[in-house]
Amino acid sequence: MIVFTNGCFDILHAGHIDLLERAKAYGTKLIVGINGDESVRAIKGTDRPINDQESRKAVLLALEPVDEVIIFDELTPENLIKNIKPDVLVKGGDWKVKEIIGGDFVSGYGGKVLSLPLKDGYSTTNIVHKIRENKQPAERNSDSVIGVSLKQHVDVFCAILDSNTASIESCSDLIIETLKAGKKVLLCGNGGSAADAQHIAAEFVGRYENERRALPAIALTTDTSALTALANDYDFENIFSRQVDALAVEGDCLIAISTSGNSPNIISAVMAARKLGCKVIGMTGAKGKKLTSISDACIMVPSDRTARIQEAHITIAHIWCELIENWLNAETFE
Repeated sequence: MIVFTNGCFDILHAGHIDLLERAKAYGTKLIVGINGDESVRAIKGTDRPINDQESRKAVLLALEPVDEVIIFDELTPENLIKNIKPDVLVKGGDWKVKEIIGGDFVSGYGGKVLSLPLKDGYSTTNIVHKIRENKQPAERNSDSVIGVSLKQHVDVFCAILDSNTASIESCSDLIIETLKAGKKVLLCGNGGSAADAQHIAAEFVGRYENERRALPAIALTTDTSALTALANDYDFENIFSRQVDALAVEGDCLIAISTSGNSPNIISAVMAARKLGCKVIGMTGAKGKKLTSISDACIMVPSDRTARIQEAHITIAHIWCELIENWLNAETFE
């Protein structure tokens, strides 16, 4: 009876041990998939992991509940799960069952998919944050709001230049592949990110109309009329997933935007898109590991300030447009 779970397992703590022990209790063999170093950087930022993949593997193999550890390089363990075909698929309680990658596949052949409650008070991210917080000097409080905001703006974009150029390019490649195949790009965003989605869709549709056809981009909506029409049948969490079901087809690309990376309606839309065979690009902030880990490619802006994240998303979208424009020009002159 094979049980599978996965994660980064960067700095092992009591919460990890508790989850692994309970996972093993559901079968006779526990296989743990761990993100390779590159995918950890994509999910958690360029300053992670603290421990490299071989060190993390060695520590896990030393634990009594763990029988095997497999390193995977993709953002998600979907292909690994399909190869293993576990009898039981387990994730921690911060993941709803319907959000667990590979859940539909495992359920499809009669396997169990479980979300186990987490042990309170344990988080690798919080441990790392406490360590770094203790080492950093206190920020000056005398700076003006303007000065602090502009400095944050510059710091974020310098960090993007240093660490996110490969992610920006891989996302644009995915968009171009979608357009080459004659498919469409869908965008969704919640709250302030809804404006980002509409802005980016407008760029895709309107930017290339001079002597060329507009690109097929659709901004999914949470406007009042749409909510009123759906209110009697569907809750807000499912509004984007319902629109994805109605509009998307296999081969399309969904750009899912959430500054927190944890918006239930965005996560639900991503899972609906994946089920249809769409590619997913995530756009999120420094804490958006959930959205990142269920996307095919992702932009994780290294900031936890909503305003900084949103302005970076818009800037990156303009860069995508320039990359697409280069492709279109090349296509025109071939």
